[in-house]
Amino acid sequence: MPSIDPTIASGVELKPIQSLLADRWGIPAEALYPYGHYKSKLLLDYTNDLMQSSSNRGKFVLVTGISPTPAGEGKTTTSIGLADALNCIGVDSSACLREPSLGPCFGMKGGAHGGGRAQVAPLTDINLHFTGDIHAVGTAHNLLASLIDNELYWDNQYGIDPEGVSWHRVVDLNDRALRNVTVPLRYGGSRTSAFDITAASEIMAILCLANSRQDFQERLANVVIGRSKSGELITSGSLGAEGAMSVVMNDALNPNIVQTLEHNPVFIHGGPFANIAHGCNSVFASRAALLLSEVVVTEAGFGADLGAEKFLDIKCRQSGLRPDVVVLVCTTRALKLHGGVPQSDIEKPNIEALRIGSANLLRHVENLVSLGLKPVVSINRLSSDTESELSEIQAILRERDIRACISDYWGRGGEGALDLAHAVMESIRNEDCKEMQFVYEDDMSLEQKIEAVATRIYRAGSLTYSDRAVDELAELERLGFGELPICIAKTQYSFSADPKALGAPIDHELPIRSVRLSSGARFVVVLTGSVMTMPGLPRSPAALDFELNDENEIEGF
Repeated sequence: MPSIDPTIASGVELKPIQSLLADRWGIPAEALYPYGHYKSKLLLDYTNDLMQSSSNRGKFVLVTGISPTPAGEGKTTTSIGLADALNCIGVDSSACLREPSLGPCFGMKGGAHGGGRAQVAPLTDINLHFTGDIHAVGTAHNLLASLIDNELYWDNQYGIDPEGVSWHRVVDLNDRALRNVTVPLRYGGSRTSAFDITAASEIMAILCLANSRQDFQERLANVVIGRSKSGELITSGSLGAEGAMSVVMNDALNPNIVQTLEHNPVFIHGGPFANIAHGCNSVFASRAALLLSEVVVTEAGFGADLGAEKFLDIKCRQSGLRPDVVVLVCTTRALKLHGGVPQSDIEKPNIEALRIGSANLLRHVENLVSLGLKPVVSINRLSSDTESELSEIQAILRERDIRACISDYWGRGGEGALDLAHAVMESIRNEDCKEMQFVYEDDMSLEQKIEAVATRIYRAGSLTYSDRAVDELAELERLGFGELPICIAKTQYSFSADPKALGAPIDHELPIRSVRLSSGARFVVVLTGSVMTMPGLPRSPAALDFELNDENEIEGF
């Protein structure tokens, strides 16, 4: 069924982005690098000047969610609707989001621009190429891959072990045929490699965690690409590749700004995978927004067990940023799925299933509270909801002293989330998140960090490590990488490693398959279960629905 989003968006006349930003924040034209009329990059030099001249920082709102379901929860729609609602009540607010990948856009998940009357625009531009940042990441990543194979082809003066090369290639599409590839060697034989989706590139994670251009280039130089024949780690800097990669990425470091349908600014910059990486927008964009706005609304990928945990333990740890409020998103449909209702029946009223499925919501609430973050819950109203179902969720949360707001940003835009906006401002005044803490400490071993997240957040009863994972962890500790934070790649659909274990499972087993060093991004990736870094297309991919109509307009979103 065609989406109504483009129809709604086409009925709104957007404001030229340069005049919008000049009127809103006094940003001069020379500080912007426009891409057409409605999207622009904000130059980092301007942000740096702001940091020098102002110590003011806006309040930071993190939007996260319950464990995702095929029914959809609406974190991005919530983020946009909340930013609009805050502006409706007189609070200068902006949003910070990730850039959509073409993989999900042409696959099953679809685009990432919000929905209904809580959208960012222009939606086709944002979902298709945008300002070219993702392509720049892919080009820089593949440039390094080509330099590695070129070194192997010629003198191999660094003694690279062909089978020790850990640097894959990337493409911004879902293509399962590229999960395993064979690369020929000059003097016979071959080496095995693979493609990942560009969102899983370590360069994407570096883009979103770097604090300055210098920090970005230093991180690029520290990327480990493999081992020498004697077993020593070889970095991008060893090959002298970081300069060329920085040149390719130069414009991509500047954050992008677009607008909501209610003409409020939205930073969309960076799009790291929320499993293999930390799933948050760039520190560059977050800092710029916090310097310009009273309140900044951002989101983290997937459920709070993945997105919020990584936002705290990776992004906040490395940047010094802290959330002032956490908003936890749920829907009645998703809770009923977690309560055992088949997807075909989730629009039918079912209070009992809602109560059972609320265990997932409450687990996320408990986890956040244990980290010093008292959340505000946003119940994303759907057309099939009944008042008794909505009241039941509110009552369940009220028993635990958690405020739940019923929000209709999809249908009404900012006006549909005024209660949520007031609740967020009340939470800021009450300093509900001032006691924020990390899940683990820096000086813990990698294995202790893994166990802390697994037991404290996932509620696992045991962990099993493959022989490979045991060896890899020991080697990383020996090489001095034990102080890095961890990034656990786990299915987003469950607290466990089993995507079918819905609700709030406890005492499950978490299988640690392997460990991967992201030394430039400064974290260690822990692979569990069957998580893949190159998704495949579904039987009927969304790509088959796209076309250009007679007016040269894109249809299919």
